[in-house]
Amino acid sequence: MHEKPKDKFELYLDEMIIKIQACQEEKAHKSCSACEHYFGCELRDEYVKAVYNSMSKGETGGFEF
Repeated sequence: MHEKPKDKFELYLDEMIIKIQACQEEKAHKSCSACEHYFGCELRDEYVKAVYNSMSKGETGGFEF
């Protein structure tokens, strides 16, 4: 059984997951919420946007969870 190829949103999310995990590891945190830069962190903001875009496929408007 073949998985469908990842789209650009899923590929970008994969990149962001690697970056955010590397940052957490560098700072010895298990979660971004433990970081003093939690609010205002550009990397975390980009990660959140990547998660949203991977789910919405770049469409704007309402979102059902």
